[in-house]
Amino acid sequence: MSADTWIVFGILGGTIALFLSDRLRLDLVALMALLALMLAGILGPAEALAGFSDDLVLIVAGLFVVGGGLFRTGVASWLGARLGRAAGAGEVRLLAVIMVVVALLSAVMSSTGTVAIFLPVTVALAQRAGVSPSRLLIPLAFSSLLGGMLTLIGTPPNIVVARELAERGEETFGFFSFTPIGLCVLVVGVGFMLTLGRKLLPDRPSPLVGQGDGVSLEELARAYGLSDRLVLLEVDEGSRLDHASLAEADVRGRFGVTVLDVVEPHGPLPLVGDEEEEVDPARELEGGYRLVVLGAVEAVDRMCGELGLRRVHGVEQVSLPRSSALAEVQLTPRSRLLGRTLRGSRFRQQYDLTVLSLQRLGKPFAGRLGQVRLRFGDTLLVQGSADEIEALRGEARDFVVVADARGSGEGRGLSRNGWLAAGIMVGMLVLMTTGVVPTVVAVLLAAVAMVLTRCLSMEGVYRSMSWESVVLIAAMLPMATALEKTGGMGLVVDGLTGSLGQLGPLAVMAGLFVLTSLFSQFISNTATTVLVAPIAYEAAQSMHVSPHTFLITVAIAASTAFATPIATPVNTLVMSPGGYRFTDYTKVGLGLQAVVLVATLALAGVFFPLTG
Repeated sequence: MSADTWIVFGILGGTIALFLSDRLRLDLVALMALLALMLAGILGPAEALAGFSDDLVLIVAGLFVVGGGLFRTGVASWLGARLGRAAGAGEVRLLAVIMVVVALLSAVMSSTGTVAIFLPVTVALAQRAGVSPSRLLIPLAFSSLLGGMLTLIGTPPNIVVARELAERGEETFGFFSFTPIGLCVLVVGVGFMLTLGRKLLPDRPSPLVGQGDGVSLEELARAYGLSDRLVLLEVDEGSRLDHASLAEADVRGRFGVTVLDVVEPHGPLPLVGDEEEEVDPARELEGGYRLVVLGAVEAVDRMCGELGLRRVHGVEQVSLPRSSALAEVQLTPRSRLLGRTLRGSRFRQQYDLTVLSLQRLGKPFAGRLGQVRLRFGDTLLVQGSADEIEALRGEARDFVVVADARGSGEGRGLSRNGWLAAGIMVGMLVLMTTGVVPTVVAVLLAAVAMVLTRCLSMEGVYRSMSWESVVLIAAMLPMATALEKTGGMGLVVDGLTGSLGQLGPLAVMAGLFVLTSLFSQFISNTATTVLVAPIAYEAAQSMHVSPHTFLITVAIAASTAFATPIATPVNTLVMSPGGYRFTDYTKVGLGLQAVVLVATLALAGVFFPLTG
C-alpha cells in the first residue's frame, strides 16, 4: 500500500473510533475527517467540498422541511390518532396493527418523526388494553426501521445507494424499486415479532406516567412530587401580606418558597409553573387573595406561621382552566436543550409553556428547575394552552410529547393547512414516482410549497432541519472519493472478494450485510452506507454480477439497527417509556437481524437478478 492509502485508512479508522466513542457530535467528527483529508493533500478543496453541492444533501434537507410541515399542521398527529380505531384490545392485534401502520407511514416520513407521533398513542393504547407498554414499544421502533425499506425516500441509505448507481452511469433505483423486497422483508419481520420475537419482549411497567387520554392531575402530582410541595394558601385579613407585596415580605429570600400564581378572591385556580417571572413581586395583596406556592413542607409551614397565611388545601384541589392542559414531554437524543438550563434556553418565552416539574431516571427532581442542566431521558411536566402543547409535537427534533391531559386528539379533524400539507406531500410523491422532474426538484418544490402556503414558517424550516444529518452526509461523501483515489477501495474489494468470492455471490452479499449491519449498530447508518456502497459496487464489478443486487443488500442491512438502544434515535426514544434495558434490544434485535439477513439473501436475487 502507498503512504497515501495508509493515511486514508488511518483517517477512516480514527473517524469510526470517534463515531463509536460518542464524545463528539457526528457532524463535527465528519468535518474533522474532511479537513484531515485536505491537510494531508489527499483531496483538493474542490474534491473535498463537492459533497455540499451533491443532490443527496439537498434531497435530505428538503425532506426534513416536508416532514416539519406535516408535524406542524397536525397531519402526523391526525394519522396517529386514527390508529386507535383499528387496533382493538388484544396484544397480538395491537402489535400487528401498530407495526404495519407505522411501517407504511415510515415509507414516506422519517422513522424518528413517525415514532415521535406514535409513541404517546401506543402508550395510551397499551394502557387501555391492560398491556405493558414494554410489549409494544420495541416493535414500534423496529417497524419504523422496516418501513424505511419500502421506498426510495424511506431512509437516507436508500437514496445513497441510488445515487451510487447514478454516479456510475447505471440505471438507478426508482421510487418503488425497493417496495417488492421491502414488503417481503416487512412481512417476515412482523411475522417474527408476532411469534418468537413477542416471547422475547420484556413485560415490565413503564417508568413514565403517560396515559394518553384521561391523565388526572392527582396522578401527575404524585408522579412528579408535587403533592406535598404545591400548596394553596389564603391571605387572611390582618396578615402581614394584607395590603403588602411579596417583594416587601421577601418570600423567596426568607423562606425559599416560590409563589407560582396570585388568585383574586373567588377567581379560578390555575396551575402554573416554576419560572422566575410569572408573578409581579410588587403587586399589592389583600385579604381573601390566594397564593399557589411551591416549596418544602417545612418552609411553607414556617411561612404561614410568620406571615399569617392559612393553608387552604393541597394540589389535589387545584384545577386547570378550560383553555389549559398538562403534558409530559421527553427530551430526544439530539435535543438542543441537552446540557442547557430552562432559564438559559428561555423555554417559557420560546414555547409559551411553563415547566412544573421534572423526572430524572423515573424519579422527581428535587432541585431548582430553572437552574438544572437537562439530560437526555429527562421528562418535563409542562402546562399551557392545548394549542401550544399541540404545536410542541411539531418540535420532533427536541421533544416527544409522551402524554397530555387533553387526550390524544382522536376526535380532532385536519385544519385547512393540514389538508394543504397532505396535498403537497401527495404531489411530491406523484412527481417522484412519474419522473416528470428529477427527485431533487420534486423535493425542493414541496419544501418551498410548505413555506408559501404557510404550513411551515421559515423559523420552522430551520427548527425542523437536522443540520447534523445534512453536514454528516456532505462531509462523509468525499471519504469514498479518497478511498478510490488512493487505491484503498480496491484493496477492500479485493479482500472481500478474495476471502468470500470463491464461495459465490451469496457469500459476498452475506459479508456486505453483516459488515453494514454491524457498523449500523454503533454509528450512523447513513455514514455506514456512504462508505460501504462504493465497496459493494466495486465488488459486484469484480465478480461480473449486477451491482443492483449488492447495493439493495447494503440498503436493507443499513436499516437493521435493531440490536442496541444507541443504534438509532428511534431505539433510544422508546427506551425510557418502555423501561427497557440494553440487553432487551439485543435479545430481540439479533434474532430479527438474522431473519432479515436470510430473507434478503433469498429474495434480493429474485427481484434484482445477479446476471441482470
